[in-house]
Amino acid sequence: MQPGEARAWLDAHVNLETGVGAPSGPSRRATAPTLERISLLVELLGSPQLSYPVIHVTGTNGKTSVARMTAALVESTGLSVGSFTSPHLAVVNERIVRNGEPIADSELDALLAHIAPLEPVLAEHGLDRVSWFEILTAAALTWFADVAVDVAVIEVGLGGTWDSTNIVAADVAVVTNVSIDHVDYLGSTRADIAAEKAGIVDPSCTLVLGETDTDLVAIFAGREPDRIVLRDRDFGIARDRVAHGGRLVDVRTPLASYDDVFLPLHGAYQSHNVAVAITAAESFLERPLDADGLRATCAELTSPGRLEVVGHRPLVLLDGAHNVAGAHALAAALAEEFPDADRALVVGLLREKDAREMLDALGARSAALVVCCRPPSPRGLDAVDLGAEAIEMGIDRERVVAVDSVPEAVARAIAATPADGQVVVAGSLYVVGAARSALVPASSV
Repeated sequence: MQPGEARAWLDAHVNLETGVGAPSGPSRRATAPTLERISLLVELLGSPQLSYPVIHVTGTNGKTSVARMTAALVESTGLSVGSFTSPHLAVVNERIVRNGEPIADSELDALLAHIAPLEPVLAEHGLDRVSWFEILTAAALTWFADVAVDVAVIEVGLGGTWDSTNIVAADVAVVTNVSIDHVDYLGSTRADIAAEKAGIVDPSCTLVLGETDTDLVAIFAGREPDRIVLRDRDFGIARDRVAHGGRLVDVRTPLASYDDVFLPLHGAYQSHNVAVAITAAESFLERPLDADGLRATCAELTSPGRLEVVGHRPLVLLDGAHNVAGAHALAAALAEEFPDADRALVVGLLREKDAREMLDALGARSAALVVCCRPPSPRGLDAVDLGAEAIEMGIDRERVVAVDSVPEAVARAIAATPADGQVVVAGSLYVVGAARSALVPASSV
Protein backbone atom coordinates (compact mmCIF):
# COMPACT_ATOMS: atom_id res chain seq x y z
CA MET A 1 0.00 0.00 0.00
CA GLN A 2 1.16 3.52 -0.80
CA PRO A 3 1.15 6.25 1.91
CA GLY A 4 -2.45 7.18 2.61
CA GLU A 5 -3.89 3.99 1.14
CA ALA A 6 -3.76 2.10 4.44
CA ARG A 7 -5.87 4.70 6.24
CA ALA A 8 -8.31 4.87 3.32
CA TRP A 9 -8.65 1.09 3.47
CA LEU A 10 -9.29 1.24 7.24
CA ASP A 11 -11.85 4.03 6.89
CA ALA A 12 -13.79 2.08 4.26
CA HIS A 13 -14.96 -0.35 6.95
CA VAL A 14 -18.07 -0.20 9.13
CA ASN A 15 -17.44 2.09 12.09
CA LEU A 16 -20.01 2.02 14.87
CA GLU A 17 -18.41 5.03 16.55
CA THR A 18 -18.97 7.38 13.65
CA GLY A 19 -21.97 5.56 12.20
CA VAL A 20 -20.22 5.07 8.85
CA GLY A 21 -21.75 1.99 7.25
CA ALA A 22 -23.52 1.04 10.48
CA PRO A 23 -27.13 -0.14 10.53
CA SER A 24 -29.85 2.11 11.89
CA GLY A 25 -33.25 1.55 13.40
CA PRO A 26 -34.58 0.24 16.71
CA SER A 27 -31.87 -2.41 16.91
CA ARG A 28 -28.63 -1.21 15.39
CA ARG A 29 -26.92 -4.60 15.32
CA ALA A 30 -27.02 -5.84 11.74
CA THR A 31 -26.39 -9.43 12.83
CA ALA A 32 -26.02 -11.35 16.07
CA PRO A 33 -22.89 -10.24 17.95
CA THR A 34 -19.88 -12.46 17.44
CA LEU A 35 -16.17 -12.71 18.15
CA GLU A 36 -15.60 -15.03 15.20
CA ARG A 37 -14.15 -12.40 12.87
CA ILE A 38 -11.65 -10.93 15.32
CA SER A 39 -10.75 -14.40 16.63
CA LEU A 40 -9.84 -15.66 13.17
CA LEU A 41 -8.08 -12.42 12.29
CA VAL A 42 -5.74 -12.54 15.28
CA GLU A 43 -5.18 -16.25 14.72
CA LEU A 44 -3.99 -15.44 11.21
CA LEU A 45 -1.71 -12.82 12.78
CA GLY A 46 -0.17 -15.43 15.08
CA SER A 47 -2.33 -14.83 18.18
CA PRO A 48 -0.26 -11.86 19.39
CA GLN A 49 -2.50 -11.31 22.43
CA LEU A 50 -1.00 -14.44 24.00
CA SER A 51 2.46 -12.82 24.12
CA TYR A 52 1.88 -10.63 27.17
CA PRO A 53 -0.38 -10.31 30.22
CA VAL A 54 -3.38 -7.98 30.05
CA ILE A 55 -5.24 -5.58 32.30
CA HIS A 56 -8.71 -5.28 30.72
CA VAL A 57 -10.81 -2.20 31.54
CA THR A 58 -14.53 -1.60 31.05
CA GLY A 59 -17.23 0.61 32.57
CA THR A 60 -19.73 3.25 31.55
CA ASN A 61 -17.70 6.29 32.55
CA GLY A 62 -14.05 6.82 33.44
CA LYS A 63 -12.59 3.80 31.68
CA THR A 64 -10.21 5.80 29.45
CA SER A 65 -8.95 7.78 32.45
CA VAL A 66 -8.50 4.59 34.47
CA ALA A 67 -6.69 2.88 31.59
CA ARG A 68 -4.30 5.82 31.19
CA MET A 69 -3.69 6.04 34.93
CA THR A 70 -3.12 2.30 35.29
CA ALA A 71 -0.68 2.27 32.38
CA ALA A 72 1.29 5.18 33.86
CA LEU A 73 1.45 3.59 37.31
CA VAL A 74 2.64 0.22 36.01
CA GLU A 75 5.15 1.92 33.71
CA SER A 76 6.56 3.83 36.69
CA THR A 77 7.79 0.49 38.09
CA GLY A 78 10.09 0.03 35.09
CA LEU A 79 7.89 -2.18 32.94
CA SER A 80 7.15 -1.54 29.28
CA VAL A 81 3.40 -0.92 28.96
CA GLY A 82 1.14 -0.84 25.93
CA SER A 83 -2.28 0.75 26.11
CA PHE A 84 -5.25 0.62 23.77
CA THR A 85 -7.99 3.18 24.43
CA SER A 86 -10.90 4.75 22.61
CA PRO A 87 -12.14 6.99 21.21
CA HIS A 88 -9.42 9.38 20.10
CA LEU A 89 -9.72 13.17 20.30
CA ALA A 90 -7.54 14.26 17.36
CA VAL A 91 -5.76 11.40 15.58
CA VAL A 92 -6.28 7.65 15.61
CA ASN A 93 -2.67 7.04 16.74
CA GLU A 94 -3.69 8.23 20.22
CA ARG A 95 -5.44 4.90 20.75
CA ILE A 96 -2.33 2.72 20.47
CA VAL A 97 0.42 3.77 22.86
CA ARG A 98 3.59 2.34 24.35
CA ASN A 99 5.09 3.98 27.44
CA GLY A 100 3.11 7.14 26.82
CA GLU A 101 4.10 7.51 23.16
CA PRO A 102 1.51 6.93 20.41
CA ILE A 103 2.31 4.59 17.56
CA ALA A 104 4.06 6.33 14.64
CA ASP A 105 2.19 6.84 11.38
CA SER A 106 4.64 4.59 9.52
CA GLU A 107 4.21 1.76 12.02
CA LEU A 108 0.42 1.97 11.99
CA ASP A 109 0.32 2.08 8.21
CA ALA A 110 2.61 -0.95 8.01
CA LEU A 111 0.35 -2.88 10.39
CA LEU A 112 -2.74 -2.02 8.35
CA ALA A 113 -0.97 -3.06 5.16
CA HIS A 114 -0.09 -6.36 6.83
CA ILE A 115 -3.69 -6.96 7.95
CA ALA A 116 -5.43 -5.99 4.69
CA PRO A 117 -4.45 -9.13 2.68
CA LEU A 118 -5.97 -11.32 5.40
CA GLU A 119 -9.46 -9.96 4.85
CA PRO A 120 -10.30 -12.32 1.94
CA VAL A 121 -9.46 -15.29 4.16
CA LEU A 122 -12.28 -14.35 6.49
CA ALA A 123 -14.65 -14.21 3.54
CA GLU A 124 -13.50 -17.71 2.55
CA HIS A 125 -14.66 -18.85 6.00
CA GLY A 126 -18.09 -17.33 5.40
CA LEU A 127 -17.56 -14.44 7.79
CA ASP A 128 -18.77 -10.87 7.35
CA ARG A 129 -16.25 -8.15 6.64
CA VAL A 130 -14.31 -7.03 9.70
CA SER A 131 -15.17 -3.67 11.24
CA TRP A 132 -13.01 -0.58 11.67
CA PHE A 133 -12.65 -1.23 15.40
CA GLU A 134 -11.81 -4.90 14.91
CA ILE A 135 -8.99 -3.93 12.57
CA LEU A 136 -7.59 -1.42 15.06
CA THR A 137 -7.87 -3.96 17.86
CA ALA A 138 -5.89 -6.49 15.81
CA ALA A 139 -3.32 -3.81 14.94
CA ALA A 140 -2.86 -2.82 18.58
CA LEU A 141 -2.53 -6.39 19.83
CA THR A 142 -0.01 -7.16 17.08
CA TRP A 143 2.08 -4.05 17.72
CA PHE A 144 2.27 -4.78 21.44
CA ALA A 145 3.70 -8.20 20.61
CA ASP A 146 6.09 -6.73 18.03
CA VAL A 147 7.53 -4.18 20.47
CA ALA A 148 7.55 -6.73 23.31
CA VAL A 149 5.56 -4.92 25.98
CA ASP A 150 5.60 -6.44 29.46
CA VAL A 151 1.87 -5.83 29.89
CA ALA A 152 -0.97 -4.30 27.89
CA VAL A 153 -3.78 -2.20 29.34
CA ILE A 154 -6.74 -2.73 27.04
CA GLU A 155 -9.88 -0.59 27.21
CA VAL A 156 -13.13 -2.10 26.00
CA GLY A 157 -14.68 -0.21 23.11
CA LEU A 158 -18.32 -1.02 23.90
CA GLY A 159 -19.79 -3.27 26.56
CA GLY A 160 -17.63 -6.29 27.20
CA THR A 161 -18.90 -9.72 26.19
CA TRP A 162 -19.00 -9.07 22.45
CA ASP A 163 -16.43 -6.30 22.23
CA SER A 164 -13.56 -7.22 19.94
CA THR A 165 -11.07 -6.66 22.77
CA ASN A 166 -12.63 -9.62 24.58
CA ILE A 167 -10.38 -12.06 22.78
CA VAL A 168 -7.77 -11.30 25.44
CA ALA A 169 -7.59 -13.32 28.64
CA ALA A 170 -7.21 -10.75 31.37
CA ASP A 171 -4.98 -11.25 34.36
CA VAL A 172 -6.83 -8.30 35.93
CA ALA A 173 -10.31 -7.22 34.86
CA VAL A 174 -11.36 -3.71 35.86
CA VAL A 175 -14.89 -2.27 35.95
CA THR A 176 -15.19 1.44 36.74
CA ASN A 177 -18.98 1.74 37.15
CA VAL A 178 -22.27 0.93 35.44
CA SER A 179 -24.74 3.55 34.19
CA ILE A 180 -27.25 3.80 31.37
CA ASP A 181 -25.62 4.32 27.97
CA HIS A 182 -25.58 2.70 24.53
CA VAL A 183 -28.99 1.12 25.18
CA ASP A 184 -29.31 0.11 21.49
CA TYR A 185 -26.42 -2.29 22.00
CA LEU A 186 -26.17 -3.09 25.70
CA GLY A 187 -29.75 -3.14 27.00
CA SER A 188 -32.09 -0.68 28.66
CA THR A 189 -31.38 -1.42 32.34
CA ARG A 190 -28.29 -1.20 34.49
CA ALA A 191 -28.57 -4.95 35.12
CA ASP A 192 -28.53 -5.63 31.38
CA ILE A 193 -25.50 -3.39 30.94
CA ALA A 194 -23.71 -4.93 33.92
CA ALA A 195 -24.24 -8.41 32.49
CA GLU A 196 -22.73 -7.29 29.18
CA LYS A 197 -19.71 -5.69 30.88
CA ALA A 198 -19.23 -8.72 33.13
CA GLY A 199 -18.33 -10.67 30.01
CA ILE A 200 -14.66 -9.63 30.39
CA VAL A 201 -14.44 -11.42 33.76
CA ASP A 202 -12.88 -14.90 33.62
CA PRO A 203 -12.53 -17.40 36.48
CA SER A 204 -8.74 -17.06 36.52
CA CYS A 205 -8.63 -13.24 36.83
CA THR A 206 -8.65 -10.74 39.65
CA LEU A 207 -11.65 -8.40 39.35
CA VAL A 208 -11.19 -4.81 40.50
CA LEU A 209 -14.77 -3.61 40.81
CA GLY A 210 -15.54 0.10 41.10
CA GLU A 211 -19.32 -0.43 40.96
CA THR A 212 -20.82 -0.78 44.45
CA ASP A 213 -24.54 -1.39 43.81
CA THR A 214 -25.11 -4.72 45.57
CA ASP A 215 -27.47 -6.05 42.89
CA LEU A 216 -24.90 -5.31 40.20
CA VAL A 217 -22.00 -6.62 42.27
CA ALA A 218 -23.83 -9.95 42.36
CA ILE A 219 -23.88 -10.04 38.55
CA PHE A 220 -20.10 -9.62 38.41
CA ALA A 221 -19.56 -12.08 41.26
CA GLY A 222 -21.61 -14.60 39.30
CA ARG A 223 -18.77 -14.79 36.81
CA GLU A 224 -16.74 -16.37 39.62
CA PRO A 225 -13.43 -14.57 39.25
CA ASP A 226 -10.51 -15.89 41.24
CA ARG A 227 -10.68 -12.79 43.46
CA ILE A 228 -12.90 -9.70 43.77
CA VAL A 229 -11.49 -6.41 45.06
CA LEU A 230 -14.46 -4.14 45.72
CA ARG A 231 -14.52 -0.36 46.05
CA ASP A 232 -15.58 0.94 49.48
CA ARG A 233 -14.97 -2.50 50.95
CA ASP A 234 -11.40 -3.37 49.94
CA PHE A 235 -10.17 -0.08 48.49
CA GLY A 236 -11.27 3.50 48.12
CA ILE A 237 -10.72 7.14 48.98
CA ALA A 238 -10.13 7.84 52.68
CA ARG A 239 -9.96 11.62 52.19
CA ASP A 240 -10.48 13.89 49.18
CA ARG A 241 -9.85 17.63 49.13
CA VAL A 242 -9.95 20.28 46.45
CA ALA A 243 -6.44 21.66 45.89
CA HIS A 244 -5.00 24.36 43.68
CA GLY A 245 -4.97 22.91 40.17
CA GLY A 246 -6.56 19.62 41.13
CA ARG A 247 -7.24 17.40 44.13
CA LEU A 248 -5.36 15.99 47.11
CA VAL A 249 -6.41 12.48 48.08
CA ASP A 250 -5.65 9.73 50.55
CA VAL A 251 -6.08 6.30 48.96
CA ARG A 252 -6.36 2.97 50.73
CA THR A 253 -5.94 -0.38 48.98
CA PRO A 254 -5.76 -3.99 50.17
CA LEU A 255 -1.96 -3.70 50.25
CA ALA A 256 -1.18 -0.13 51.34
CA SER A 257 -2.30 3.38 52.16
CA TYR A 258 -1.09 6.38 50.16
CA ASP A 259 -1.63 9.79 51.74
CA ASP A 260 -1.48 13.27 50.23
CA VAL A 261 -1.50 12.15 46.61
CA PHE A 262 -1.88 15.18 44.35
CA LEU A 263 -3.89 14.80 41.15
CA PRO A 264 -3.64 17.63 38.61
CA LEU A 265 -7.18 16.71 37.56
CA HIS A 266 -10.60 18.14 38.37
CA GLY A 267 -13.70 16.34 39.55
CA ALA A 268 -14.24 14.02 42.53
CA TYR A 269 -14.81 11.19 40.07
CA GLN A 270 -11.13 11.38 39.11
CA SER A 271 -10.24 10.62 42.73
CA HIS A 272 -12.29 7.44 42.51
CA ASN A 273 -10.72 6.68 39.13
CA VAL A 274 -7.21 6.88 40.54
CA ALA A 275 -8.17 4.61 43.44
CA VAL A 276 -9.37 2.04 40.89
CA ALA A 277 -6.19 2.47 38.85
CA ILE A 278 -3.84 2.11 41.83
CA THR A 279 -5.69 -1.02 42.93
CA ALA A 280 -5.54 -2.43 39.39
CA ALA A 281 -1.79 -1.79 39.21
CA GLU A 282 -1.22 -3.39 42.62
CA SER A 283 -3.39 -6.37 41.68
CA PHE A 284 -1.32 -6.96 38.57
CA LEU A 285 2.04 -6.48 40.28
CA GLU A 286 0.90 -8.37 43.40
CA ARG A 287 2.67 -5.88 45.64
CA PRO A 288 2.28 -2.30 46.87
CA LEU A 289 3.60 0.57 44.78
CA ASP A 290 6.47 2.72 45.98
CA ALA A 291 4.69 5.62 47.68
CA ASP A 292 7.05 8.34 46.48
CA GLY A 293 7.04 6.96 42.93
CA LEU A 294 3.25 6.80 42.98
CA ARG A 295 2.96 10.41 44.10
CA ALA A 296 5.39 11.54 41.40
CA THR A 297 3.49 9.62 38.72
CA CYS A 298 0.09 10.88 39.85
CA ALA A 299 1.36 14.47 39.88
CA GLU A 300 2.06 14.13 36.14
CA LEU A 301 -1.22 12.48 35.14
CA THR A 302 -3.27 13.96 32.33
CA SER A 303 -6.76 13.18 31.13
CA PRO A 304 -7.34 15.13 27.91
CA GLY A 305 -10.89 16.24 27.34
CA ARG A 306 -12.00 15.26 30.84
CA LEU A 307 -12.77 18.48 32.76
CA GLU A 308 -9.62 19.87 31.20
CA VAL A 309 -8.73 23.55 31.52
CA VAL A 310 -7.55 24.80 28.12
CA GLY A 311 -7.96 28.57 28.47
CA HIS A 312 -8.20 31.45 30.92
CA ARG A 313 -10.01 34.80 30.92
CA PRO A 314 -12.52 33.43 30.34
CA LEU A 315 -11.89 30.03 31.85
CA VAL A 316 -12.43 27.37 29.15
CA LEU A 317 -13.16 23.81 30.23
CA LEU A 318 -13.57 20.72 28.04
CA ASP A 319 -15.40 17.67 29.31
CA GLY A 320 -16.34 14.55 27.38
CA ALA A 321 -19.57 13.97 29.35
CA HIS A 322 -21.76 12.19 26.80
CA ASN A 323 -24.36 10.46 28.94
CA VAL A 324 -26.60 11.54 31.81
CA ALA A 325 -24.40 10.08 34.55
CA GLY A 326 -21.35 11.85 33.12
CA ALA A 327 -23.27 15.10 32.77
CA HIS A 328 -24.34 14.99 36.41
CA ALA A 329 -20.74 14.29 37.45
CA LEU A 330 -19.60 17.30 35.43
CA ALA A 331 -22.24 19.54 37.01
CA ALA A 332 -21.20 18.39 40.49
CA ALA A 333 -17.52 19.02 39.73
CA LEU A 334 -18.25 22.52 38.43
CA ALA A 335 -20.27 23.32 41.55
CA GLU A 336 -17.52 22.06 43.87
CA GLU A 337 -14.34 23.29 42.21
CA PHE A 338 -15.14 26.40 40.23
CA PRO A 339 -16.65 29.61 41.61
CA ASP A 340 -20.01 30.86 40.49
CA ALA A 341 -19.64 32.93 37.36
CA ASP A 342 -21.39 33.68 34.10
CA ARG A 343 -21.20 30.40 32.26
CA ALA A 344 -21.59 29.70 28.55
CA LEU A 345 -22.32 26.10 27.64
CA VAL A 346 -21.17 24.82 24.26
CA VAL A 347 -23.02 21.58 23.69
CA GLY A 348 -23.39 19.08 20.88
CA LEU A 349 -25.07 15.69 21.08
CA LEU A 350 -25.42 12.55 19.05
CA ARG A 351 -28.90 11.84 17.74
CA GLU A 352 -29.52 8.82 19.95
CA LYS A 353 -29.22 10.88 23.14
CA ASP A 354 -32.23 12.34 24.95
CA ALA A 355 -31.51 16.01 24.25
CA ARG A 356 -33.63 17.53 27.01
CA GLU A 357 -32.36 15.09 29.63
CA MET A 358 -28.76 15.83 28.67
CA LEU A 359 -29.27 19.60 28.56
CA ASP A 360 -30.90 19.51 31.97
CA ALA A 361 -28.12 17.36 33.46
CA LEU A 362 -25.47 19.68 32.01
CA GLY A 363 -27.06 22.68 33.74
CA ALA A 364 -28.27 24.41 30.58
CA ARG A 365 -31.16 26.06 32.42
CA SER A 366 -28.78 28.15 34.52
CA ALA A 367 -26.27 28.93 31.74
CA ALA A 368 -25.93 32.53 30.63
CA LEU A 369 -25.63 31.29 27.05
CA VAL A 370 -26.23 27.92 25.42
CA VAL A 371 -24.36 27.55 22.12
CA CYS A 372 -25.63 24.48 20.29
CA CYS A 373 -23.42 22.85 17.69
CA ARG A 374 -23.33 19.66 15.67
CA PRO A 375 -20.68 17.07 16.54
CA PRO A 376 -18.42 16.27 13.56
CA SER A 377 -20.02 12.84 13.14
CA PRO A 378 -22.69 11.42 10.83
CA ARG A 379 -24.57 10.62 14.04
CA GLY A 380 -24.54 14.26 15.16
CA LEU A 381 -27.79 16.01 16.08
CA ASP A 382 -28.40 19.14 14.02
CA ALA A 383 -27.53 22.32 15.95
CA VAL A 384 -30.85 23.97 15.10
CA ASP A 385 -32.78 20.93 16.34
CA LEU A 386 -30.81 20.93 19.59
CA GLY A 387 -31.48 24.63 20.02
CA ALA A 388 -35.18 24.03 19.51
CA GLU A 389 -35.12 21.39 22.24
CA ALA A 390 -33.44 23.86 24.59
CA ILE A 391 -36.09 26.50 23.92
CA GLU A 392 -38.95 24.01 24.29
CA MET A 393 -37.67 22.97 27.72
CA GLY A 394 -38.02 26.58 28.87
CA ILE A 395 -34.64 28.19 28.26
CA ASP A 396 -35.06 31.78 27.07
CA ARG A 397 -34.77 32.05 23.32
CA GLU A 398 -32.28 34.92 23.58
CA ARG A 399 -29.91 32.67 25.56
CA VAL A 400 -29.84 29.96 22.88
CA VAL A 401 -27.65 30.10 19.77
CA ALA A 402 -27.26 27.43 17.08
CA VAL A 403 -23.91 27.25 15.28
CA ASP A 404 -23.06 24.30 13.05
CA SER A 405 -19.25 24.35 13.38
CA VAL A 406 -17.68 23.38 16.71
CA PRO A 407 -14.72 25.82 16.42
CA GLU A 408 -17.16 28.60 15.50
CA ALA A 409 -19.39 27.69 18.44
CA VAL A 410 -16.44 27.82 20.85
CA ALA A 411 -15.27 31.16 19.41
CA ARG A 412 -18.82 32.53 19.73
CA ALA A 413 -19.04 31.45 23.37
CA ILE A 414 -15.62 32.87 24.28
CA ALA A 415 -16.43 36.20 22.62
CA ALA A 416 -19.71 36.47 24.52
CA THR A 417 -18.29 35.54 27.94
CA PRO A 418 -16.68 38.08 30.29
CA ALA A 419 -13.07 37.56 31.35
CA ASP A 420 -14.17 36.35 34.79
CA GLY A 421 -16.71 33.94 33.28
CA GLN A 422 -16.55 30.34 32.14
CA VAL A 423 -17.02 28.44 28.90
CA VAL A 424 -17.83 24.74 29.28
CA VAL A 425 -17.73 22.47 26.24
CA ALA A 426 -19.49 19.12 26.67
CA GLY A 427 -22.04 16.62 25.35
CA SER A 428 -19.88 14.50 23.06
CA LEU A 429 -16.24 13.52 22.75
CA TYR A 430 -16.52 14.48 19.08
CA VAL A 431 -17.35 18.03 20.14
CA VAL A 432 -14.58 18.05 22.74
CA GLY A 433 -12.08 16.68 20.23
CA ALA A 434 -12.93 19.33 17.66
CA ALA A 435 -12.81 22.08 20.29
CA ARG A 436 -9.50 20.83 21.62
CA SER A 437 -7.99 20.73 18.15
CA ALA A 438 -8.98 24.38 17.72
CA LEU A 439 -7.62 25.50 21.10
CA VAL A 440 -4.70 23.21 22.05
CA PRO A 441 -1.54 22.17 20.16
CA ALA A 442 -1.95 18.65 18.80
CA SER A 443 1.22 17.44 20.51
CA SER A 444 -0.31 17.93 23.96
CA VAL A 445 -2.78 15.03 23.75
